[in-house]
Amino acid sequence: MNFAIDDEVGAWVPHGRFVIEGRPGGALAGLRFAVKDLFDVAGHPTGAGNPSWLATHPVPARHSAVVARLLDAGATLAGKVVTDEIAYSLHGENLHYGAPINARAPRHVTGGSSSGSAAAVAAGLVDFALGTDTGGSTRVPASYCGLWGLRSTHGLVPADGLVPLHPSFDTVTWLAQDPATFERVASALVPDCPFTPRRLLVPADAWDLADPEFAATLQRVRDALAARLDAVPDTLRIAGAETLADWRQTYATAGAFEGWQVHGAWIRAHRPVFGPAIAARWQAASQVDAAAAAAARAYAQHVRARVRALLGDDGVAVLPSAASVAPRRDADAAVVDAVRLRTMAITCIAGLAGLPQVSIPLNTPDGLPLGVSLLGPAGSDLALIRFAAELHAALV
Repeated sequence: MNFAIDDEVGAWVPHGRFVIEGRPGGALAGLRFAVKDLFDVAGHPTGAGNPSWLATHPVPARHSAVVARLLDAGATLAGKVVTDEIAYSLHGENLHYGAPINARAPRHVTGGSSSGSAAAVAAGLVDFALGTDTGGSTRVPASYCGLWGLRSTHGLVPADGLVPLHPSFDTVTWLAQDPATFERVASALVPDCPFTPRRLLVPADAWDLADPEFAATLQRVRDALAARLDAVPDTLRIAGAETLADWRQTYATAGAFEGWQVHGAWIRAHRPVFGPAIAARWQAASQVDAAAAAAARAYAQHVRARVRALLGDDGVAVLPSAASVAPRRDADAAVVDAVRLRTMAITCIAGLAGLPQVSIPLNTPDGLPLGVSLLGPAGSDLALIRFAAELHAALV
């Protein structure tokens, strides 16, 4: 089958224009998907968003585990799409392959690092797309592009055949325009798990990090959840006496050290050209020492235990998926970085705790996409998606 997609949004990488048909009659038959260029596809190179990576790594002989599962379930693979370089950005811009266009807000970025995945889905060019989420790389593009997105429970979906960033935080994810497709994909990838939310947590410290445009929508979702659960919202500081900025730094330190352990030797050997912000992150990662990383890992375990205890097995937390609507494509770099830091102070909660978070597509009063998320217990991914879909239907 020939690749016949008119890529008007710049989502696909040059080496990613191919089609592999899924197994006839599978549960996902009739659906077309693209994969972030971090996932191995047999016979096609994995570029990880960087030409030096593309040139120095062999063409994989086998599919990544999740790609194989989706093909076996009947979905048709429509090639590989852009990622920010080695997934080390939330912005949605690649020095080598450009910045895909956000069809829902063309003057604004898609977000990253699953930029091509979000752009392809938002433009309706595929039914769903595989992405990854380490520090927010699916939740942020979902929020910016008006899509359903999931950060899955860490380790629930196999990451075999995936170029890692920070393995202790990397998760396999997907994005879709509509809740039915989103749930259909989930049913093929994650096991069902009994989960009935009864308690509603409102992390005030996470809400405080979001721009004012989020306020009315967050309150509307909170009120709808409270009515649906017949529960009084428990408004709390999820970080307790600590701060979410502390949590973000913990994630950044532990992750940077891990990323350098994985990729440092390759970076030193091949001296790849990165965009300025990503190059600066790798330079900083090279300076993190083992003692600082060990302290960060220990603190991360404390955060994990705290968040999991707060949620228990029947709690759901509502929080913004990002700290702002999508920045404009021409935004100043300092503005973009300030948004990134506030956003990561929100997204690190699920990352450090290893928990699933579903981003629900909603809008600001003037029509820009924004995501509001539900955070649930470990393994509740499919039930959380179904609950989020029911909530969304009641809101729109």
